[in-house]
Amino acid sequence: MTTAHAKAAARAGAQTRGVHHLALCTDDIKTTTEFYVRILGMPLVHAMKVPAGLGTGAGNRGNPPYEEVRHYFFDMGNDSTLAFFEIPRGREPQGNRNSIGSMQHCAFVVTPERFAALEARLRSHNIPYVGPIPQLPGLDGIYFLDPNGVRLEFACQPANGAAPSVIDCVAQTREEAGAELRTLPGVDAAWLEEMTAALGD
Repeated sequence: MTTAHAKAAARAGAQTRGVHHLALCTDDIKTTTEFYVRILGMPLVHAMKVPAGLGTGAGNRGNPPYEEVRHYFFDMGNDSTLAFFEIPRGREPQGNRNSIGSMQHCAFVVTPERFAALEARLRSHNIPYVGPIPQLPGLDGIYFLDPNGVRLEFACQPANGAAPSVIDCVAQTREEAGAELRTLPGVDAAWLEEMTAALGD
């Protein structure tokens, strides 16, 4: 069994297959659509209004409490989508990305070629950004904000070229992860073994 196959086998316990959609909020769907299509190059793949009765009625299953909210999906690559709900302007406060339960930022994996092209695109549209800066060994990032104040990142693994492998880039050994995990309160050997079961030696 190759190292890659061994690592895949060790991680076979994951119950999900990645992101279907990440749903965020905006109060300006038109500007948001233009930003994601024109600047980030994420094609719009679905545009709808949530049917009446699902915002405030008995059929609400977690939708924002407003009727007929626009809900647009953008292709963010690798068969996953980014979605935006349009909240009526002035009805909700601006989010704080550092609040508990909030999304601090969303990082999109890109190849070195796309990394350079997207940085140039940000620059040509006068969009402020930070980076490129090293994030982890073998990982560089560029940070910027979308029109809603959502913090985004382009994450690039230069050594991987056109075939980035995210898990292989970030996965630690059992001992490396354990060194941090042992700083948590109430940790014992059985808990450490359970939490690091997918990691190699």
